[in-house]
Amino acid sequence: MDPHNTTNEIALQVRQETNRVGGSEAVNRDWHGNEEKKKKKMMGAFQFQGFITGNATGGWKSASLLLANQGLATLAFFGVGVNLVLFLTRVLSQDNANAANSVSKWTGTVYLCSLIGAFLSDSYWGRYLTCAIFQVILVLGLLLLSLSSWLFLIEPKGCGDRTTLCSPSSSVGLGVFYSSIYLVAFGYGGHQPTLATLGADQFDETNPREMNSKTVFFSYFYFALNLGSLFSNTILVYFEDSGKWTLGFLVSTGSAIIALVIFLCGSSGYRHIKPCGNPLPRVAQVFVAAFRKWDVVVPENGDGLYELEGSESAIKGSRKILHSNEIEFLDKAATMIEADMVDPNPWRLCTVTQVEEAKCVIKMLPIWLCTIIYSVIFTQMASLFVEQGDVMNRKIGNFEIPAASMSAFDIFSVLLCTGIYRQILVPISGKLTGNPKGMSELQRMGIGLIIGIAAMIAAGLTELGRLRRVSPNEEASSLSIFWQTPQYVLVGASEVFMYVGQLEFFNGQAPDGIKSLGSSLCMASISLGNYVSSLLVNIVMGVTTRGDNPGWIPEDLNTGHLDRFYFLIAVLTVIDFVIYVFCAKWYKSINLESFEKEKDQEDGHAVDEGKSLAPLV
Repeated sequence: MDPHNTTNEIALQVRQETNRVGGSEAVNRDWHGNEEKKKKKMMGAFQFQGFITGNATGGWKSASLLLANQGLATLAFFGVGVNLVLFLTRVLSQDNANAANSVSKWTGTVYLCSLIGAFLSDSYWGRYLTCAIFQVILVLGLLLLSLSSWLFLIEPKGCGDRTTLCSPSSSVGLGVFYSSIYLVAFGYGGHQPTLATLGADQFDETNPREMNSKTVFFSYFYFALNLGSLFSNTILVYFEDSGKWTLGFLVSTGSAIIALVIFLCGSSGYRHIKPCGNPLPRVAQVFVAAFRKWDVVVPENGDGLYELEGSESAIKGSRKILHSNEIEFLDKAATMIEADMVDPNPWRLCTVTQVEEAKCVIKMLPIWLCTIIYSVIFTQMASLFVEQGDVMNRKIGNFEIPAASMSAFDIFSVLLCTGIYRQILVPISGKLTGNPKGMSELQRMGIGLIIGIAAMIAAGLTELGRLRRVSPNEEASSLSIFWQTPQYVLVGASEVFMYVGQLEFFNGQAPDGIKSLGSSLCMASISLGNYVSSLLVNIVMGVTTRGDNPGWIPEDLNTGHLDRFYFLIAVLTVIDFVIYVFCAKWYKSINLESFEKEKDQEDGHAVDEGKSLAPLV
């Protein structure tokens, strides 16, 4: 007896049985039929992905409010983050290595919290409610930070300006301070990726024109992020560097409050997507079912694998995902046997869509892991770049440039390169490759890695030049801080390719049920990059301080070799790039059942092939 034919026969029997007597919630969902279609027509809208879209909701009007919210929330966040390393060294008297590690751990926590926000958004709260709650937490954290610096930490008034030392902080003051900055981390971390996904939801990807707008939105989203941080990296940094820390934190608080008000003002116009439920049990069911059927023969080409009839997916609010030939072992979870006729248990039988959702998560992981080393490059701007600039010649006449304000060159680079990419590179590369997006997301991320390597080499060369210009008994080198410009500009250019590419890639490749999780992977990469950076600093200091050696990153950078640390990161990134190329060539795009196919099925037309809504090549 042919096992493949037997499987197909069992599949037909199981479908008939589940249609007759019902089954578990995961494999028995009723399609509402003609009556539901009539309701949709009467409403003058169509239902897709769990929400009702009409002429009055979504589009650029709602997306613009979200972009404004992103800019102001980012201004508030970077008003704390960009100068945090100097606050720790000047106000709390931490040494350079400990301050850099503290900032790396805090920044890592910020972006790690994005996973929490994404999980709550996809599973229970939805995008809108998640954004609102985490923004309230952000505001509370900033208020507490302002009060802690005013009442406990900045003593005497105006201290922390390089010349006036601050008094030792009390345990209460330190406790309030650390509680406040981690509230800021939790609030901003949970808010940002969910906001990006909510913004993408405002465009209907079944409409070619709005699909293009959705792609453009991610570029504008990162543009707004950098525009907001521009104010923090120039005006706020100047006030904080001169000892007006509390004023800087209060401005950040005001910006976060305005951002929240703008967000709430657009409430009636947003397109909403209903949460699809907790994805963890769904993914776990696939693995459990596959292992329980480890000895079952999978039908060739996926013929006869279990899937619900009609266009409704077993995952509430999600489109169907067509079968793929990768990670075939998991297909066993959708392979039907005779026991499934008696008890269609979701821990033993899963639909193709459910299996493919688990496959998508696994396939994205290697790409995501390869982006972590790049995030090690990115995190240097908030730590070692600032410490390096702080011991360079920062004077222009009588004016002294805050070291942290050099990140403005990174922001200008991002703003400029975003425009160049959208207006020049996309049309040219689109004609050459035939891809309307220009380069694929994976190609852009690879280019971002290459530019990141160049940034680390530039930083190392700048440090070599700085060390040569150090005079005896002088704390700062005579080399101008503007020699840091190339490394900041190169990091900014790499961000346009890497982080915008990541946002588009993970949002486009994530199944409907875990869209926010897809967007949060970009921030989670930054999170782990910060932790890896902290680990790398500890390892390097542990190895290079043996004996009487001061190490590569000592308290006095003039006696160290920060250049070697930068070159080490460049070498690690080269190795990471080679691995990334192999992973990118192996990756196959998600293949979603198109809305056109669903519509044809509802109207009684047969469609043979699905349509991938996120082509990569």
